[in-house]
Amino acid sequence: MNQNDLNFRHLYYFWVVAKEGGVTRAAERLGLAVQTISTQLSQLEQQVGTALFAQQGRRLVLTESGRTALRYADQIFLLGEQLHDALSEVDTKKIRLTVGISDSLPKLTAYRMLETTMQLERKVRLVCYEDSFDALLADLALHKLDVVLTDRPVRGGSTLKVFSHLLFESATMVVGTPALALAHRQDFPRSLNGAPFLLPTRNNALRAKIDDWFGQHAVRPDIVGEFEDNALLNTFGRRGLGLFFATAALAGDIEEQFGAVLVGEVDAVREQFFAISNERKIEHPGVEAILASAQASGTHAG
Repeated sequence: MNQNDLNFRHLYYFWVVAKEGGVTRAAERLGLAVQTISTQLSQLEQQVGTALFAQQGRRLVLTESGRTALRYADQIFLLGEQLHDALSEVDTKKIRLTVGISDSLPKLTAYRMLETTMQLERKVRLVCYEDSFDALLADLALHKLDVVLTDRPVRGGSTLKVFSHLLFESATMVVGTPALALAHRQDFPRSLNGAPFLLPTRNNALRAKIDDWFGQHAVRPDIVGEFEDNALLNTFGRRGLGLFFATAALAGDIEEQFGAVLVGEVDAVREQFFAISNERKIEHPGVEAILASAQASGTHAG
């Protein structure tokens, strides 16, 4: 090996230390001595000619070079895992579909979007990751994901070569536990004045539409909670801590899973759901199935 060639064993030890947050925990995970890991890290830093970690108090933190190295190591070892999975699935004829799910996307909606992939003639193995919208787009652009499912399109003027495909659109509805719904159903939406509400945080695509609708109807709710995670919001709603907005197209599922019943429909506040790909021409059969299902049912619902 040329002295300038990267030693991937050293890189792997660096990656584990970065993921575990320290040399001691990495050594425990790998079943090696702490001194062995430290030596490997030192050799890697000598090899690349820069420090990858810095001491901060009693712990190690990544330097700027270390953060760059970690991004590349993530890609390298993720591809290694994907290669292993792909080869192990050759005999079973399974298709691996790696999906990024935006953390603002309702979990029931994500299931509905992916449900059709389970009906393909060739079996699909789903690998789902949840993260922020921007983080998922970056992973998609690096081909770490096959598709991203989200509640917003890619902004115009984005430098990323990714493309938005509208899957479906739905009106929303205000829902709550039966007791809350009964208390606020009559004279809707004026009945919502002072009503306890659980809302998505302001970085959610739906929040601005909700705020506008409240303003148009001169409704001033009592906001008892704001949630970045939709599943957590629904969990609080199921416990009767407040009314919340839900996708009208999933009314039956919402009642069954969260015990939430209709207070009133809000046609003016509409949700859109997208699949984002890194190519205009879709070739992955799982992604094709998601898009084809949306086209077959029409892009509007509710």
